Amino acid sequence: MGMFWIGLLVTCLVPITIAFWLIGLHFYLRVKYLHFLLRVFQEKPLFIVPKGEPSPDAEDVRFPTTDGLTLAGCYFKTDQPRKGVILFGLEFGSNRWSCAKYCEPLLNAGYDIFSFECRNQGDSESEEGYHPLQWVTDREVADTQAALEYLKNRPDVDSNGVGLFGISKGAGAGLEVAATDDFIRCCVTDGVFATYTTLVPYMRHWFRIYNNQYSIQGLLPSWYYGQVGLVGLRRIEKENNYRFSHLDRIIKQISPRPLLMIHGERDNYI
Repeated sequence: MGMFWIGLLVTCLVPITIAFWLIGLHFYLRVKYLHFLLRVFQEKPLFIVPKGEPSPDAEDVRFPTTDGLTLAGCYFKTDQPRKGVILFGLEFGSNRWSCAKYCEPLLNAGYDIFSFECRNQGDSESEEGYHPLQWVTDREVADTQAALEYLKNRPDVDSNGVGLFGISKGAGAGLEVAATDDFIRCCVTDGVFATYTTLVPYMRHWFRIYNNQYSIQGLLPSWYYGQVGLVGLRRIEKENNYRFSHLDRIIKQISPRPLLMIHGERDNYI
């Protein structure tokens, strides 16, 4: 009987001990390494960003956001019988005219193309105090929704809705809008990424740089890194007064609409 109670005690104590160890390690990592995460997460990588030149064939437009800014866009009309309208989401640091390089085959195939620049980008107005990064925030999502509202209210609106073609950051903002607005009828993305599922692999990489305790690194599961990362994201959000997009939580809402996701092997970031 004595051995039974000893076994039961050990069975109960081991999970409790592990739980306290994980909790203690969580706070240790926050104190020791969180400042590295905050710094690295807010650095801007060196991107090779394509930019286009203004085209006389496009309609240069301006449209408002719900919080009073004016964004710049360009609308290309196909010279073929129109099959539909494409909303093009730009990658970080690009300009609205770069859509021509990506969308010329679509234009020739009978699709109108609308591209726009989010706030603090290109010729669009800037929000004071907002410093956009490569990560999607609620600002880019709001600007993409404003672009969609502009298309809904054009005199030549396509009542069937529009298609989304997005690159990297613009793809992420577009998918977030598509998840809640079915006026976007189909989506194609190139190099799209979600904040959390990109953060966790990078955290493993960052942790290896700043800590050489490889046995600890191997023991920690991905969700554990994620919990520490989320603490960092919430701190950045509070300091900068914006909210990061969490595409992985809502992307299933796009179904049953078609979604094609492309990832190029030359992408050196994702």
